[in-house]
Amino acid sequence: MLDSMGFFDSEIVQEESRRLFSDYQSLMQLGSEYGKFDREGKKLFINRMEELMDRYRVFMKRFELSEDFQARMTVEQLRTQLGQFGITPDQMFDQMNRTLERMKSEIRE
Repeated sequence: MLDSMGFFDSEIVQEESRRLFSDYQSLMQLGSEYGKFDREGKKLFINRMEELMDRYRVFMKRFELSEDFQARMTVEQLRTQLGQFGITPDQMFDQMNRTLERMKSEIRE
């Protein structure tokens, strides 16, 4: 039975997908006020962003490793979309990490 279940039929996958999207939206909304945060607030925001990026990276790796056709198509769609901007998924993660590192160094100053 499990073998015939698609990647997206999994409640775990659906729940993590919802949580990632919801957490991302919340952080982006909160991030619009980033300039008004005190030092500790900025640290907390950066930590939450790092946690979210780690979760997203793991989630995407699950897609890549899956045998499921839909999961593989999702990865290909992401690669195609990012490719239009001239970047790969790995470069996207690297860029986000560089941005977060720059934000960290700005609060240290």
